[in-house]
Amino acid sequence: MNRPEGENRDLFAIADLAREFGISTRAIRFYETKGLLTPERVGSTRVFRRRDRARLILILRGKRLGFSLRDISDYLSLYEADRTQHAQVKLLIDKVDQRMDLLEQQLADLQTTIGELREIKKLANERLAQAG
Repeated sequence: MNRPEGENRDLFAIADLAREFGISTRAIRFYETKGLLTPERVGSTRVFRRRDRARLILILRGKRLGFSLRDISDYLSLYEADRTQHAQVKLLIDKVDQRMDLLEQQLADLQTTIGELREIKKLANERLAQAG
């Protein structure tokens, strides 16, 4: 089975992770300051392990799906506390439901706004046609 290059390694430099995921080293350091990543230090160099890489994948996925850093942090900390992952899965389901509810409401609001804008455009075009 062919695995992505990063999955075959044990240690990563910050630049390696930044390049692999197309983010800045500053973003990675930000996640570190928020306690989401905990690299080891070799002198002044950050050394990330597979665990940090896996957490970074989850962080980036969570951000892409619109979850807050607090939600992501809660999710990641539950994994550490509950190796069965039951609490983590329940939290994930709750957060996904909340996010879907919000997005569905936003979609309904957008559809309403688009409908109103179409009506305004139609009326404006009719007015122009009458004037010309």
